[in-house]
Amino acid sequence: MLQWKKNRKLLLAITGGISAYKTPELVRALTRDGFELEIVLTEEAESFVSPMVLSTLAGKRVWKQADYLSDGYGWRIPHIALAEWPDAVLVIPASAESVSRASRGEAGTLIGGILLATRSPVLFFPAMNVNMYEHPATLDNIKALRSLGYHIVEPDTGYLACGYEGKGRLPETDAILQEVWRTICPDRDLEGKRVLVTAGPTWEFLDPVRFLSNPSSGKMGYQMARTAWYRKASVTLVHGPVEKRCTHGIVTVPVVSAIEMYHEVIRRTEENDLIVKAAAVGDFRSSEVAPQKIKRNEDSLLTLSLVQNPDIALEVGKMKREDQVLVGFAAESTDLMENAMKKLARKNMDYIILNDIAAGEGSGFQSDDNRVTVISRSGHMLSLSGTKEEVAYRIWDVILSSKERPGIFE
Repeated sequence: MLQWKKNRKLLLAITGGISAYKTPELVRALTRDGFELEIVLTEEAESFVSPMVLSTLAGKRVWKQADYLSDGYGWRIPHIALAEWPDAVLVIPASAESVSRASRGEAGTLIGGILLATRSPVLFFPAMNVNMYEHPATLDNIKALRSLGYHIVEPDTGYLACGYEGKGRLPETDAILQEVWRTICPDRDLEGKRVLVTAGPTWEFLDPVRFLSNPSSGKMGYQMARTAWYRKASVTLVHGPVEKRCTHGIVTVPVVSAIEMYHEVIRRTEENDLIVKAAAVGDFRSSEVAPQKIKRNEDSLLTLSLVQNPDIALEVGKMKREDQVLVGFAAESTDLMENAMKKLARKNMDYIILNDIAAGEGSGFQSDDNRVTVISRSGHMLSLSGTKEEVAYRIWDVILSSKERPGIFE
């Protein structure tokens, strides 16, 4: 886990919307990720979710409206103590009523007092009937919250508990987690930058059921995209066939073949500031794709005719402007440094990330961990190891702290 993700504290302010019933799942996910929680419920929220359930999952008592100025707890001034405690406050779900109250700075509730007193970032997750959400009064209140410096996470679109279909669903738990991590991430050095990342394998079909590929999982490319998004970049991820992951906040472009990836990357190259080529693109494809499944016959030998796919990184390197940064990955098994340095120079890259695919467990394809060497154009090198998330974040540290390309990040 990234160092800045450890020992973090969140306050959940749960208001009276039907989607409050989903908060126990969220509490479980947050505690599993290592968060310490304080939970505050409005009186209305108690109609939708059990305080005892939340208390059991969080491992501590739950604060209620009755605690605001009660004989038992009022003397502790809970709205001040709770306001000073967390790294972030989540108002979730944020009902139309709670959004309206907060936009006016009302302090008649425990949650209202906390929102006025806290200096931690506050995330509102509006969730309600689509007509209520789209009502001009609600939209004005959300606009007012933004003007006060609160973070508003747009609701999802889909089937709602009230029977309607439209915008108003509480985002999925994974998406909520990603919004929290982005909010409390200490680095904002990619804010205003556009980042394009490629990830995963490509499939080069021989016939309708067989293809040439490799064991790339796309995990490293995904983490390069995710950690750039944490650092406030606008991120586009072009990926081959990979296991589905939470890509909340990231523009995703799924492709299958190297040719498809080539076209999607080339047409996006000019608009991006940083391009990370982490995909394991197939170098070859069949010269012809059989229209029907290739059948066995009496011959024991099947001959394939292969042609080279376009070299995406090479073409991007030719197009690259002086104010763009191109980062490549080199998965090598022999003559590691020599091959990586040749690729770096030939493809006009600024950095290349060398992967020894023969290094064994804890590195390379499929693994959640990685060991790489970051090599810059001038020949500076740095070895990194850890989870792929940790390695990706440190790669960005290297790129963004580099003095070799002055002016790019100014």
